[in-house]
Amino acid sequence: MFDLLRRAGLGPREVKHAPLALSTIRTTGVFEGYASLFGIADLGHDIVMPGAFRQSLARRGAQKVKLLWQHQAGEPIGSWLSLQEDARGLHVIGKLNLHVARAREILSLMREGSVDGLSIGFRAKRVQRDPATGLRHLLEVDLWEISLVTFPMLPQARVSAVKSGAQPLLQATRLAWQRSAKDFAQKIETLSP
Repeated sequence: MFDLLRRAGLGPREVKHAPLALSTIRTTGVFEGYASLFGIADLGHDIVMPGAFRQSLARRGAQKVKLLWQHQAGEPIGSWLSLQEDARGLHVIGKLNLHVARAREILSLMREGSVDGLSIGFRAKRVQRDPATGLRHLLEVDLWEISLVTFPMLPQARVSAVKSGAQPLLQATRLAWQRSAKDFAQKIETLSP
């Protein structure tokens, strides 16, 4: 694949891992987080700047950016429902395709916290290097894919919260039992002489 891209004049593909702060992941496979955070240097000495994804997202939209496992082109695991830049970074909402065995495995791993990173696959279009620090500021990137990964480029890239669809049901059942027990105890008290 990389040879085809090189021959097409698209240049080498770059991969950047960024923090993931999942706020939810449901039994439907829907999850959200940040695929990139602005203004933070990663281990590859790159800093994604605000607006870097704007042109690419306008051209491609969420539907044409692939959701992959570990940057493997042969391992698509779902699709992106929403990709939006906000003040913090690139906010994403994705949906794992649970008809795919690998996606079901990844969902289980995400729930237990074993897989907790997002990583972007892109080609840098406009960069500015800081000679004093050696950091490369990414001003515009062509976003191709975003992957769920085990080891993100930013060490703080971790899942912040994972919710299983069973928890609310268990909590509701527990509350119903507690209410029933309390009601039963009150009825017994009223019947006592």
